[in-house]
Amino acid sequence: MTGQTPWQTVGPYFHYALPWKGGADLVEGKGDAGARMDLLPDGHYTLNPNNQPRGVARGQVVTITGTVFDGDGVPIPDSFVELWQANAAGRYDSPDDAREELALDPDFIGFGRASADADGVFTIRTVKPGRVPGPGNSLQAPHIAISVMARGVIKRMVSRIYFADEPSNAEDPILDLVPATRRATLLAVPVGEGQYRFDIRLQGEGETVFFDV
Repeated sequence: MTGQTPWQTVGPYFHYALPWKGGADLVEGKGDAGARMDLLPDGHYTLNPNNQPRGVARGQVVTITGTVFDGDGVPIPDSFVELWQANAAGRYDSPDDAREELALDPDFIGFGRASADADGVFTIRTVKPGRVPGPGNSLQAPHIAISVMARGVIKRMVSRIYFADEPSNAEDPILDLVPATRRATLLAVPVGEGQYRFDIRLQGEGETVFFDV
């Protein structure tokens, strides 16, 4: 009879096996943004779900930078952030969004992935999304849906990025469900023209709000 199989932490591999070159640049899909180029073999870019040449996405360009922290406040270098959002007009590039009165942007897919670097820092370049329908007849404030993966995380951790300088946050029905003392963990804070800071804390003090989906 053999002994118990030893346990092992899942990963770390998400940050280099799933993101792709240009995957964190939803505006043009160019450059090394999103991928850990120091860890990727040649040919890895075939993972790009939209590897055909495209133009520049329409809308207000924003850059969001942040650090992923563990429960002890230590940056996590082998993490990545996946994002999904509507375009600047408030329409998703999805068959499930049939609102033909809102224009699709042929140069914007609304989906991307950004690896954290060796210091746990990720950067996303995208356009500020428009408002989308919420429960009932409500409208949600502009936001980006995100999933976070890292070593030891078996199930993706789902959250949102809102913009701290967006007036319609006060009307958002999802933010309203979050205790007022914790809403700041979902707000990207402006730090310059078109520049935002959004840190993610997986546990501990100031833990980011995650949603049960």
